[in-house]
Amino acid sequence: MSACVPARADSARTKHVHPPHSPPPGGPRRFRIAGADVSAAIAVFLIALPLSLGIALATGAPLQAGLVAAAVGGIVAGRIGGCPLQVSGPAAGLTVVTADLIQQYGWRTTCAITVLAGIAQLGLGCLRVARSALAVSPAIVHGMLAGIGVTIAVAQLHIVLGGTPQSSVPDNLVALPAQLANLHPADVAVSVLTLTLLLLWPRLPGRAGEILGKLPAALIAVAGATAVAALTGLRLPKVDLPSWSSHALASLPEGPVLGLVAAVLTTTLVCSVQSLLGAVAVDKLVSARPVLTGRVKRSDLDRELLGQGAANIVSGSLGGLPIAGVAVRSSANVAAGAVSRNSTMLHGVLVVIAALLMVPALELIPLASLAALVMAVGLKMVSLNHIRTVTRHREVLVYAVTTCGVVFLGVLEGVALGIAVAVGVALHRLTRTRITHDDTEGVHHVHVRGQLTFLAVPRLSRILHQVPQGADAVVELDGSFMDHAAYETLQDWQKTHTAHGGSVDITGRRPGTRISEPAEVDGCRCRPWTPWRNHQCERPPKGPASGTDRQTTTARTPGGSPGTTTGPNGRGATGTSPASGAADEPPAHELARGISAFHRNTGPLMRRELARLAREGQQPSQLFLTCADSRVVTSMITSSGPGDLFVVRNVGNFVPLPGEESGDDSVGAAIEYAVDVLKVRSITVCGHSGCGAMQALLGADPGGASTPLQRWLRHGVPSLERAPADLDTGGEDRARPRLAGRAPADAAERLCLANVVQQLEHLRAHESVARALDAGDVELHGMYFHVGEAQSYLLSEDADGGVFQLVRETNPTA
Repeated sequence: MSACVPARADSARTKHVHPPHSPPPGGPRRFRIAGADVSAAIAVFLIALPLSLGIALATGAPLQAGLVAAAVGGIVAGRIGGCPLQVSGPAAGLTVVTADLIQQYGWRTTCAITVLAGIAQLGLGCLRVARSALAVSPAIVHGMLAGIGVTIAVAQLHIVLGGTPQSSVPDNLVALPAQLANLHPADVAVSVLTLTLLLLWPRLPGRAGEILGKLPAALIAVAGATAVAALTGLRLPKVDLPSWSSHALASLPEGPVLGLVAAVLTTTLVCSVQSLLGAVAVDKLVSARPVLTGRVKRSDLDRELLGQGAANIVSGSLGGLPIAGVAVRSSANVAAGAVSRNSTMLHGVLVVIAALLMVPALELIPLASLAALVMAVGLKMVSLNHIRTVTRHREVLVYAVTTCGVVFLGVLEGVALGIAVAVGVALHRLTRTRITHDDTEGVHHVHVRGQLTFLAVPRLSRILHQVPQGADAVVELDGSFMDHAAYETLQDWQKTHTAHGGSVDITGRRPGTRISEPAEVDGCRCRPWTPWRNHQCERPPKGPASGTDRQTTTARTPGGSPGTTTGPNGRGATGTSPASGAADEPPAHELARGISAFHRNTGPLMRRELARLAREGQQPSQLFLTCADSRVVTSMITSSGPGDLFVVRNVGNFVPLPGEESGDDSVGAAIEYAVDVLKVRSITVCGHSGCGAMQALLGADPGGASTPLQRWLRHGVPSLERAPADLDTGGEDRARPRLAGRAPADAAERLCLANVVQQLEHLRAHESVARALDAGDVELHGMYFHVGEAQSYLLSEDADGGVFQLVRETNPTA
């Protein structure tokens, strides 16, 4: 028994032995910081140090307050926040708000307001309303930042000139002429040197410029101006950092309750919105760096609010400025190669070290240099790119009102004005609907521009009843919204009009715009292809047809080309159009517009499926050999998607015989790869009506193969021999491949059918195909697609040479 039961001491010892085949237990984990985070932290620190002092100077707060906010923003917000690479600290967007609070309530009460704003941010984060803050129109946000930037620039201009700024923009503008008459040359010289270095440093040419350009321009500008001022002995105001023992901390707020509540709400709003928008912007910067994919998670906006709230509570308690996410430092952090939140936190530690050990060096910085730096930051907040964007989206009025409101009334008042104007503009657009009617070649067109709401129903009904009974009608919806009242009006009129023998086609710019939606069948919500006429927005037509609101427009139907006009029901009618604006567009622009439409509409829907295919590789079930004709869209006529078909296209859907002198290795290689590597289960050869290769083959000179196209067409000679063009439609013709139910329309169609059968025979001659056929691993199919009828026929081989049967519509639930 002693041999089976271990002693007590042995039991105690074996209890700690790790399981077999597992790694030995490691020691305690060490905290490590990636080298990329260290270099990024240094770069951000060098930018944050002068900016923090400058923003504190601009607000009228103690200069230490800027350093406190920078350190707390890096350490606290960096550790708790939901955006790992966003750098928080004193932001230029908070300068006007903080300056007003300091002037109205004093510094200690301002710190208390910062604490209360942080508590409010914690509450918002717990309520998980961060996404709601992004509902604010970008025009309002950009307008607010532009107004703050103008206010900062005008105020700092007085310090640049050697004076003292006033309390508001109007007062600063009024006092500016007197300040210009009494400027201080030393302050102006230092400011001009700072701005010059700030502007030219990133533009240094050559290899030296590339190396030196890695140093932050803000640091170089302030350091250069400080060095010049010290070496030349200029007498001008400089940074004054009192002892930390006398640093002012927060106290209980004093003042009217409503005023304090408004101040807390304003600080909370500006801090939260700027931080959340900054987090979204950082996500975009991170997504542009493939090396960070999978390493840095997308921002958790609710957690980011919690982090910003905690940082504001700590900063306000320690006598620091309000904190928000800072775009300049965050973008520098990402650009410097940061890979985790450690860079943000380390930058905060470096600020603490600088505030404790670099006080003598910091006190050499001229105030005029910091003012010039902050003035440049304020001017950059008025972004021309933002102005172009809001102008393109017709929101320049909202932007302008918000900017002027912030400049002349204040941040909270300006934002409130901007919101009011934005709501008014939205209501105006919602109620402004233009409905026109015209008759073009017997087809009545009703064009609706704008949103269809119940307010537009009377006009819509009046216009619709102008369409005669029994006429062909096209209703074009050029908008993105339709309420229930407008929907019922259109649906009732459509039913009534079609009941009286008329036809109605309701289309829109957005693919799939239809009044009668397709029913859900067997859980499938797939919609058929929409008419190609609205695949891309046409430009306004030019020429004689521009006299009406609804002109004939050039549409690119599958296989169509500029000059193919769109008739009723989305069908194309051949002919030229003098109003074809799209035909004059460069092909590169058209391609880019199509790619943009894919990114906007189709890409988001397909991204998950394409990501799966990218991981698992392609596993198509069919090899599909067809013509290169642009009208044959394989995915459309087979209702297939990415990964379903392995497609080989060439002129005439030829399969050259293997081993021939004029053979084609590209087609043979594709066949071998599909059968032996991809293990496809079927191979289809698809011909089509109106094939240009067949028409060229009928008129080709067998001995004149001097061009690449003529040499390629030689592969169709066996098909030509299978279907001689001079056969009558008698009994002998029935031995040739044909369509079920009717005779071939002409010699070209007869050759198209024969070519499919011939290329199937060529397929059987390929070794890989023959081997798979013998093993029963693959099937061969012939197919004929009639472009004009949009109908497909499958080959059913028989003794007569093969019949192409029309594929009938079937009920998927049957």
